Amino acid sequence: MTIRFRLGLIINPLAGLGGSVALKGSDGVADEALARGAKPKSHLRMQQALEVILPYRDRIEIITASGSMGESLAKEMGFGVRVVHRVGEETEATDTQAVVKVLLEETLDLLLFAGGDGTARDIYEVAGDDLPVLGVPAGVKIHSGVYGITPHASGTVVKMLLDGELVSLMNADVMDIDETAFRQGIVKARRFGEMLVPAEPRYIQSVKMGGVEVDELVLLDIAAEVLDTMEDELYIMGSGTTVAAVMDELQLDNTLLGVDLVRDRELVASDLSAAQLLEQTLDQPVKLVITLIGGQGHILGRGNQQLSSELIKRVTKENIIILATKTKLKALEGRPLIVDSGDPELDRALCGYYRVITGFHDHVMYQVANPDLL
Repeated sequence: MTIRFRLGLIINPLAGLGGSVALKGSDGVADEALARGAKPKSHLRMQQALEVILPYRDRIEIITASGSMGESLAKEMGFGVRVVHRVGEETEATDTQAVVKVLLEETLDLLLFAGGDGTARDIYEVAGDDLPVLGVPAGVKIHSGVYGITPHASGTVVKMLLDGELVSLMNADVMDIDETAFRQGIVKARRFGEMLVPAEPRYIQSVKMGGVEVDELVLLDIAAEVLDTMEDELYIMGSGTTVAAVMDELQLDNTLLGVDLVRDRELVASDLSAAQLLEQTLDQPVKLVITLIGGQGHILGRGNQQLSSELIKRVTKENIIILATKTKLKALEGRPLIVDSGDPELDRALCGYYRVITGFHDHVMYQVANPDLL
């Protein structure tokens, strides 16, 4: 008799809605995000994870909620599905918590969920550390350490479990921030507790390192190098304190947690959505200035979902400018930088070595290489 892997599945259909339309989150603003033209993407993120384990579907029983919270996608992909909770067309946090309560009675091998930090919190508040979980990153905010570095990486970890590899479990922090303060440019992260996740450091992200760089001289040197090489064309200025140092040197207003446009060292537009960026960069050369998230190494797909895969293709790999202090790079302990654009083929194409600006006339070669794509 074949023993089937009992995989709990939860998709937060609203996760990540606010990212592409510059709302910097989805908590409490889903209707506004949809009104601005945001498209739900969490099911696509979960699909990317489940595609990794499609060859194993005869060995997997997916236990989930009805409709968009799991049933529809799993059935479309050909998995065996058992629905244990019914939800309406419009879902909210209480639906996630209700599903988890039922799944706790199912003796799962793993709960796989797609969402952001709010979803992780909802699951933690019901389950605590009573069952192993793994997140598929689909939200705007991913501070928690319970997520794979990409959807494909999350699927790879499930595949390892199905292959019988010795994957230990570890406690990982559940983090979340105050989104109201976040939309005002203030990061207030809080630790809510821990959940059990597979201990596979190649594929599971570290908890984000917060705080502002204290070595202002290094940031000034980095900013000086960017200004020294700036040409008279359009620049997309990403989020983060390192890019903010460049904007300060240009004496331009900066959206710390958003994306701005600069041309000829003058501010063109501030805090742009994905659609606005595509409109403003149409049919003209453009460069992208970004930095990495400390501790995680992500340069795309964390807190800057306004940088859509379509936009990145327009920019091209050669016009991506990465800024980072050597302290941040050393803190990665040799781990590569990560791209999570939502398009696995694009992510694969973006892999390679980049000249990272680390000071004035100071660069290091550093690899972008999602380990799950190699």
